[in-house]
Amino acid sequence: MDVAEVLGLAAAGVLAGVVSTVVSLASVVSYPALLAFGLPPLSANVTNTVALMFTGLGAAAGSRPELAGQGRRVLRLGWVTALGGAAGAVLLLLTPSRTFEAIAPWLIAAASLMLLRPPRLIALAGSPEAERGWMVRAALFTVAIYIGYFGAAGGILMFAVLAAVLDQTPVRVNAVKNVVSALANAVAAIGFALFGPVDWSAVAPLAAGFLVGGWLGPSIARRLPGQSLRVVAAVCGLLVALKLGIDAYR
Repeated sequence: MDVAEVLGLAAAGVLAGVVSTVVSLASVVSYPALLAFGLPPLSANVTNTVALMFTGLGAAAGSRPELAGQGRRVLRLGWVTALGGAAGAVLLLLTPSRTFEAIAPWLIAAASLMLLRPPRLIALAGSPEAERGWMVRAALFTVAIYIGYFGAAGGILMFAVLAAVLDQTPVRVNAVKNVVSALANAVAAIGFALFGPVDWSAVAPLAAGFLVGGWLGPSIARRLPGQSLRVVAAVCGLLVALKLGIDAYR
């Protein structure tokens, strides 16, 4: 890659990292950028997933105030999402993506509407018992499979599930979402690095941008007033669902 391409991918990574940590839509920026630089779709998908690991690192560093006191929660939920990410990666490497492409718009639209008025998944919502419940773990595992397999707006699905069960401010929920989603993505990325057609020349500049953008994003999110983070994520999710629906069913 020449210097202009490296700088272009790095810039796309910064923007995508910010978008990822604030409204969970990194791939809406980074995946088209990889396609524009000439990568075929499958290679762009797995290359994007590998580079996205660095958004999680940046977001964890930038979200330390919001993650304070939530270490055990992240561990309780993170192992579930890591297993789901691994399952999603295996599915992607062994099966076509057409099925998920067809259902993704409906999943993302439903999750976006849930963000506007999140339901309580169980009566004990907000307690450690709720987080250990099988319904919550099943929902997180399913979303993590989606993140590892297809991924578009997967963070919005994760945000919707967590918002429905955690009695926390949207910014603190978003911080947990960033970390547990990153764990699902990281496990999938390891599988792709070993067995997928990763373009390593594109990973480095994109990952550097993701790291910076992921670190900057939480500082932007915490400055959004009140429930605006939830509303912005919901609106962006509905727009992505519309776009994916048009692409899938036209």
